[in-house]
Amino acid sequence: MSTSASSTAPSVAPMPSVSPRDLAPGVIGMALVGSSVTVSRSLVGAPLFASQAVRYAAAALILIALARVAGVPLLRPRGREWLWLAGIAGTGLVLFNVAVVRGVAHAEPAVIAVAVASVPILLGLVGPLLEGGRPSRRVLLAAPVVVAGSVLVEGTGRTDAAGVGWAVLALACEAGFTLLAVPVLGRHGAWGVSVHAVWLGAVMLAGLAVFTERPVSGTASGPVSGPAAFAAGLGSLTAGQWAAVGYLAVLVTAVAFLLWYRTVAAVGSGRAGLLTGVAPLAAAGAGMLGGGAAPGPAVWLGLAVVIAGLALGLRGGDARA
Repeated sequence: MSTSASSTAPSVAPMPSVSPRDLAPGVIGMALVGSSVTVSRSLVGAPLFASQAVRYAAAALILIALARVAGVPLLRPRGREWLWLAGIAGTGLVLFNVAVVRGVAHAEPAVIAVAVASVPILLGLVGPLLEGGRPSRRVLLAAPVVVAGSVLVEGTGRTDAAGVGWAVLALACEAGFTLLAVPVLGRHGAWGVSVHAVWLGAVMLAGLAVFTERPVSGTASGPVSGPAAFAAGLGSLTAGQWAAVGYLAVLVTAVAFLLWYRTVAAVGSGRAGLLTGVAPLAAAGAGMLGGGAAPGPAVWLGLAVVIAGLALGLRGGDARA
């Protein structure tokens, strides 16, 4: 008795369509991240580690308070979870912000924003493997489209060799921020991952500020270093720099982290990664609101290309590659 080839071939389930309700938090989160590139320019002259430590400490307190109000339980990490969470804090928080702040001192914000927008390719390849699946053919085809649109929006920008290096580091750290969260999202959820990553990042940055931030002039007895330098560095921040720290703490950290990890948990890191194409669009808009020139034809074309890439990668019906 013969059987047809179609009856013996393994079936491959199509990718389900994603709900706009699941995508909306990630879109908003990436828009906030994109706006941070322009805001971070005001912190170029500030004590980097001290200002970022305050940012994440404030964000941690906000997240813990909101979790209590919402009745969300926060679980204590165990075993290897500490390593994953520390990895998120070390790459996605500490090194990423060092790369952004130091990078915009050597390159235009467009260079950093385009580097961050290139992360869909990495997430599309590696993310599904960490989740126990295989990369989606549709996502892999859509990712370069999103990246190309991002480049059209932001342009290449002026930079030097150091700026390129910081941009590459920002790309790697942005990918790590999502990929390292995959193993712990199941148990801790968006709230737990956000809270633990943020307070760990605050501790790391505070340590770096105390032990590596340059001493500042103090009393007649000589320069001040260590904790005293940490406090003195914060005291040197201007009103505009404090405003930037507050914006980064509340919107780009506490709010954006929750929104982003919610989308990653709902649709997977591969598909969520396509939404990073929203970041350069937000960066361009923030630059215009900050007094920059109105978008030119290339920006509008890039916007259309990004939307086309998102439409290609986020609709269902495609088998896994």
